[in-house]
Amino acid sequence: MNRPARPAPRTAARPASRRTPPGEVRLIGGLWKRSKLPVPDRPGLRPTPDRVKETLFNWLGQDLGGWRVLDAFAGTGALGFEAASRGAAEVVLLERDPALAHSLEATRQRLGAGMARIERTDALAWMARCAPGRFELVLLDPPFDAELAVPATLVAAPLACNGGFVYLESGQPLAEPPPGLVLYRHLKAGAVHAQLFRRQG
Repeated sequence: MNRPARPAPRTAARPASRRTPPGEVRLIGGLWKRSKLPVPDRPGLRPTPDRVKETLFNWLGQDLGGWRVLDAFAGTGALGFEAASRGAAEVVLLERDPALAHSLEATRQRLGAGMARIERTDALAWMARCAPGRFELVLLDPPFDAELAVPATLVAAPLACNGGFVYLESGQPLAEPPPGLVLYRHLKAGAVHAQLFRRQG
């Protein structure tokens, strides 16, 4: 007598992945925590990893209320909008690429980020024209392959007010801080070096 075939064991359904899909990053704190930012498909675009971003804002403190912030190579805006989400009073985001600048403006409008301003311009030229001591925080995340880390930090250093910060994300750490800056914190995460400098005098 043939026995009835046993039913095949059921495969447990896999839970839906909660990881952010490619093409998006998330804000991790403040007013717009968990809000998504698009990552357009552009050459050299490399959003700041969440671990690095979280460490940076732990260094700075969670509340940036009243701060004036410059995001000089804005890209996705992940750093500049993070600062805005955490209470910055003014955030200027510079981006030369037309498609990225358009995406930044769309994000600004979607979030209702009235404190943010997008400028389509060359970051080095803009910073060279800017008044000294203008910002509490200057964010620098230039393309790694463009050899901009040193010139960007040199031109950004005077823009930080006394006691203010200049943040640099790069493939290699600076050998020494630019004049007027001292190294405050340094993190290496994979291929990324995150250096936070502070303005003195």
